[in-house]
Amino acid sequence: MLSSLRTFLTPAAALCLTLAATRAQDTIKIGEFASMTGKEATFGQFAHKGTLLAIEEINAAGGVLGKKIELLLEDNQSKPGESATIVKKFISRDKVVAVLGEIVSSRTLEAAPICQNAKIPLVSPGATAPEVTTKGDYIFRACFIDPFVGTITAKFARETLKVRRAAILSSVSSAQSVGLAKFFRERFTAEGGRIVADQKFSEGDKDFRAQLTAIKASGAEGVFVPAYYTEAALVCKQARDLGLAVPFFGTDGWESSEFLSIGGAAVEGCYLVTHYSAENSSARVASFHERFRQRWGADSNALCALGYDSAMLLVDAIKRAGTTEGPKLRDALAATKNFPGTAGTITLDAQRNPTKSAVVLTVKHGKFAFLQDVNP
Repeated sequence: MLSSLRTFLTPAAALCLTLAATRAQDTIKIGEFASMTGKEATFGQFAHKGTLLAIEEINAAGGVLGKKIELLLEDNQSKPGESATIVKKFISRDKVVAVLGEIVSSRTLEAAPICQNAKIPLVSPGATAPEVTTKGDYIFRACFIDPFVGTITAKFARETLKVRRAAILSSVSSAQSVGLAKFFRERFTAEGGRIVADQKFSEGDKDFRAQLTAIKASGAEGVFVPAYYTEAALVCKQARDLGLAVPFFGTDGWESSEFLSIGGAAVEGCYLVTHYSAENSSARVASFHERFRQRWGADSNALCALGYDSAMLLVDAIKRAGTTEGPKLRDALAATKNFPGTAGTITLDAQRNPTKSAVVLTVKHGKFAFLQDVNP
């Protein structure tokens, strides 16, 4: 097709076409979709910084399969529907060999069937909802999943915080929140605890006083809020205004500087189960944290560590596959064992989910502070 087209072009135009085709073949294109703006912007921004650091390091070391990685970033603006549109463009127009994204499960779920149908591997840095990888055998993730998080949080509440009577405040419009609430409830009651209040809200709500008043009246000794940082911070703030002084605990969806700035003093002493802590004593974490600080002038967190790991996991599979061909790359990803991730060593199971440890953080003096490791 290219040779026949050249017969209709001037020599200069044919040369430009040849050079453009050569350039296209000189790079390996990977698409990344993330919430760079909008409601969960800090998720996408930090994950992208980790992803970009990984790509820069890979390219500085000579790339992979003799080529440099070309990272194509698109912002889904934290909006429903945008991720599907972006990924369709990545595949049909940009001809990417794989896709990275997203932190939020619902937006990853939009993209997963599209990648599956096109036989283009998708690696999510942080989508923890169990159903993500059920969308097909081309869908992978670098993070642990909600059943583990909900179970570990319940165990922490019972064994460490000694909570006997707990309340749950979850979002009815988030599959992830509903799932986390379910897993927490099951483990907490199995551990001998009681759920004395089970309140609901919808994504985007800003007034939680009615639910918190009911929780306060229930005599709950602790409150589980499986929500993203914007709502969770407002929940904690309004709870303190109502005189509800019991511990509040959540998950990785809280891990954002916005949670600290919105919540202020109200989130002091809160707890969250997440993927990574820069205070981990391992040499691997210390090295990543220092490199991230040098590149971005900020401390690393779970989001950037997961972004970094998802990119490195993909490139490791490209190396082992020896090709970017979809089926062979998929097989190499599925065979991942003992990959030395920054946020934990990764071995993918038959459902393409990693088995790895977690950490508990607490808010202390306006910052997230390491509390303890939690193993599977």
